[in-house]
Amino acid sequence: MAKLKRKDYEEQIERLQHELVAMARWLQGTGKRVIVLLEGRDTAGKGGVINAIADHMNPRQCRVVALPKPTERESSQWYFQRYVAHLPAAGEIVLLDRSWYNRAGVEKVMGFATDTQVRAFLKQAPAFEKLLVDDGILLFKYWLCCDQEKQEERFAERLKDALKRWKLSPIDVEARKHYDDYTRAREAMLKATHTPHAPWTLVDFNDQKRGRLSLIRDLLKRLPDTNVPPAKLDFPPLPAKPKKERFGTLKPIADSAAADKKRSRQVK
Repeated sequence: MAKLKRKDYEEQIERLQHELVAMARWLQGTGKRVIVLLEGRDTAGKGGVINAIADHMNPRQCRVVALPKPTERESSQWYFQRYVAHLPAAGEIVLLDRSWYNRAGVEKVMGFATDTQVRAFLKQAPAFEKLLVDDGILLFKYWLCCDQEKQEERFAERLKDALKRWKLSPIDVEARKHYDDYTRAREAMLKATHTPHAPWTLVDFNDQKRGRLSLIRDLLKRLPDTNVPPAKLDFPPLPAKPKKERFGTLKPIADSAAADKKRSRQVK
């Protein structure tokens, strides 16, 4: 398949983002609640598609949840407990950058959870999700697929790029040895948790731009008719010319390149 040109991608993603904004208005008007759960291998592209969805939406309505390692207290709670606090209220959409499925993936493969804990999770997850769906939450579960060759390419890119290096952790480096183990864990997870009330959708993310477009199109297609036009807003002119405020301003840097070089010398 030919590589998607940047211009074509930007035109398509902009059209989809207009539809996402209309979907946000639909959520506000109906009070519906949406969870989009994104799982997949490291480097698959979860962050990129989350940014594409949330980019033009009100952050108070569209919340991104990426929970850190559980605290000692959280580790002693019912496993799903800390996720419950982040469920959407009326009119909200929550994007889960990884989710409760950590237990069936990284925790299982890297030995952070026991076999007993993993078995309990695989039994409880469908029941937990049934409660959410029965309460009216619209739940969408996506697994982002990425081949090992492409994953290695992206890991190498993160290693070389200082601006992306934060994405590469010691756990990621160690996980490279367990590609097949992650595959087996994923297959067991899909078998146990792919249900009629909360099915999984697998999306090819070897080409991340095409993957984002495919996922967002699928999400919009599976939601009810969300083509809600914006409310009319009167915007009359001001009755009089506003007065200018007087305050000091920070002057623009005349030569930013020279200033950066000077600052670099000072740091050394």
